[in-house]
Amino acid sequence: MIAYLYGEPVQTGDRWVVLDVNGIGYRVFVPQPSVQEIAGSAGKVKLFTHMAVREDAITLYGFLHGSEREIFSILIGVSGIGPQTALNILSQITIGDFAMAILSEDEKSLTRISGIGSKSAKRLILELKDKMKKVRDSMPVAGAGRGDHTINDAASALISLGFAEKASYDAVKSAAAGLKEPTVQMLIKAALVKLKEH
Repeated sequence: MIAYLYGEPVQTGDRWVVLDVNGIGYRVFVPQPSVQEIAGSAGKVKLFTHMAVREDAITLYGFLHGSEREIFSILIGVSGIGPQTALNILSQITIGDFAMAILSEDEKSLTRISGIGSKSAKRLILELKDKMKKVRDSMPVAGAGRGDHTINDAASALISLGFAEKASYDAVKSAAAGLKEPTVQMLIKAALVKLKEH
């Protein structure tokens, strides 16, 4: 399993880059926003990778942030969502907006993504929402204050999206410090920005 690649981008195309790593060119499929970021950067880049092995091909998918790879892994775990569809999702919607759509069961936002029909949107919401509920139910609630519930709910949602427990709580608490009366949605959005910086 290749965990990451660090090299010089020598060619970019529609959702792919060729990375020169010590004289070997790796063709890596990446989300569209990352292609633009890589094309505009000078010097070497590090891509966190996921390797998909099929009978007829070995394909590498790459991400500039570890959090994107985590979301990608969760997406391909949903029945009917393959690597190309997952890449499509990450190319057309931010992680924050995607998390919001799942949490608020916003089917309309999901079906705006090409390749995601009503059936796939319902499946994404059903499978990921269910996962979130399980995580939330198994978590101890610290204190009875409304603020604690909000922080726990926001952190639970992030954990269920694949982020580490400690990192999720740290990001949510940090986000809460800068907001006056945060809702769960506000906290998730702000915490995702912080998690993406790491």
